[in-house]
Amino acid sequence: MFQGSMVALVTPMQEDGSVDENSLRDLVEWHVEQGTDAIVAVGTTGESATLDETEHCEVIRQVVEFTAKRLPVIAGTGANSTTEAIQLTRCAKEAGADGCLLVTPYYNKPTQEGLYRHFKAVAEAVNIPQLLYNVPGRTACDMLPETVGRLSKITNIVGIKEATGDLDRVAILRELCGEDFALLTGDDATSREFILLGGVGTISVTANVAPAAMHQMIAAARRGDAEEAARLDEPLAALHRDLFLESNPIPVKWALAEMGRIPVGIRLPLTWFAERYHDQLRQSLVTAGLL
Repeated sequence: MFQGSMVALVTPMQEDGSVDENSLRDLVEWHVEQGTDAIVAVGTTGESATLDETEHCEVIRQVVEFTAKRLPVIAGTGANSTTEAIQLTRCAKEAGADGCLLVTPYYNKPTQEGLYRHFKAVAEAVNIPQLLYNVPGRTACDMLPETVGRLSKITNIVGIKEATGDLDRVAILRELCGEDFALLTGDDATSREFILLGGVGTISVTANVAPAAMHQMIAAARRGDAEEAARLDEPLAALHRDLFLESNPIPVKWALAEMGRIPVGIRLPLTWFAERYHDQLRQSLVTAGLL
């Protein structure tokens, strides 16, 4: 279920910061049409940190409704409070999500034993497939492969989004977690190599703006066709870089607005994409054939 090109979907907002339900529906429909393999709702790219719990649950419910079982929906339900993560994960299950993505607790910097107990508690509290999410560049917390290996023995912990960009971890995680554990990348720039080394998919920021191209590139890599995957990835390389000119999801929301797919809206403390970067990201969209 959790494989291929999965989009870390933005949460469209009006200029006042209110969630734009109509644009969200249109984005979901576009991803279904473009071949996206799964949708991640309200992850980091979906501004989970600034949606309150009611909004968070409602956006998950809406994505499930709009998708209408045509694609798997993975709900971002991580938190730096174990109690809150359990509450959000329960909400996602009640909304009909197919699985949940739980980021390592941020800011409070738990030990490896604390991470193990945190994810074990959520898994035991809510019977839904769960994906771990390791992104130390944003959380100041690195979940080591040995901890992932321990967690992989828990029945409903079924995979990890490994976003360190460290390709050496693919083989280590595969050995520790077994063949049935879903190894996903969260680093667009190295996603092709990650898949060719044995990963099964990506949870992608780039897929927000180039869903068909990302689907085709990841599919080629999963077939082991390194030459075709490289050919398809080449026009996306600048996007993989420039969608991080400022903190995600600032650039990707601007890019989608430039493409006419969402209105201009983001929540503080994030601000709209700085004008000095517009030409660079616009050229990357042109290079990828999106403008």
